[in-house]
Amino acid sequence: MGIASRALTLRANRKTASIRTYYPAGTIKCDGVTIYRSQVSRDAACIFDFEPTIIHWKCLPFSLPYGDEAHMPDFELLDTDGCLELVDAPDRDVDIDLLAASARKMGMSYRQLRRDEIYGGPRLRNAKDLLRYANCQVPLGDRLRLLAGLDENGTLTVAESLAAFTETKAVAGFASLIIQGFISVDLDAGLIGPETTVRRICA
Repeated sequence: MGIASRALTLRANRKTASIRTYYPAGTIKCDGVTIYRSQVSRDAACIFDFEPTIIHWKCLPFSLPYGDEAHMPDFELLDTDGCLELVDAPDRDVDIDLLAASARKMGMSYRQLRRDEIYGGPRLRNAKDLLRYANCQVPLGDRLRLLAGLDENGTLTVAESLAAFTETKAVAGFASLIIQGFISVDLDAGLIGPETTVRRICA
């Protein structure tokens, strides 16, 4: 398939994806427009947002030669080593070896996620809960109170942390500080609850 044909495929796929809406709307590391092919691909992006080795991700970046056709991967990822990887969500029926070979010719790698990478454990549920508050801004006073409490005590529980918020809604402020990288919780240990341990992230 020629360049012109692949460009037409790219535009058609993006147009189809752009009219669909998938929850949640907020993102952290998306570089560009958020357009998802399916809810499964949206769920994958939620995982990317909380993966520390990923710098940013792009939706439906460009089309790859795929035999006599073209294939548009769900994502392009940039990792902390500066490597670019093309990734598909697990709900696609594709020839992985053929796409990997096509990506290598462009100096990139390709892989298809396994379902358990997205749906195994509580990380996705926690990520979705937090991303509801992606656009929340925390006042300086609330941020300083919580960070000072963590400096003094080392760790706090979520219940103890929420008491620091007096200028904004406590849960929204707490989630926003995780999203902004000021504090952390273990997203894989269980669903975030009152007893979950909170730690400060030191720059």
